Amino acid sequence: MGVKFAREYNDIIDDFTQALHSIDECYEFLEMTSEDWNGLDNEERRECIKTLADDLFYGLGTESKMRVGSCTVSHDREKHVIVIYHEDQLISVVYLL
Repeated sequence: MGVKFAREYNDIIDDFTQALHSIDECYEFLEMTSEDWNGLDNEERRECIKTLADDLFYGLGTESKMRVGSCTVSHDREKHVIVIYHEDQLISVVYLL
């Protein structure tokens, strides 16, 4: 079905990348160890998280919720947003329109 959006895709991915930076264990979704992650410089980490944002964006088109570390990333089709929760606390919203 896909995630519907009206904003520029690159702007959405930039916002999503920034939001994913708040998830400490995001590297686990990329099947990296903490040692691997800590061995990367800031630019390499940013590129990895940007790839993660892209992968999650397309994954949310078929699965409405996905786990990333201790957080839940979900697509709210009615509100046209992607939201990130840590346990029951909302930590970020990415607007699609």
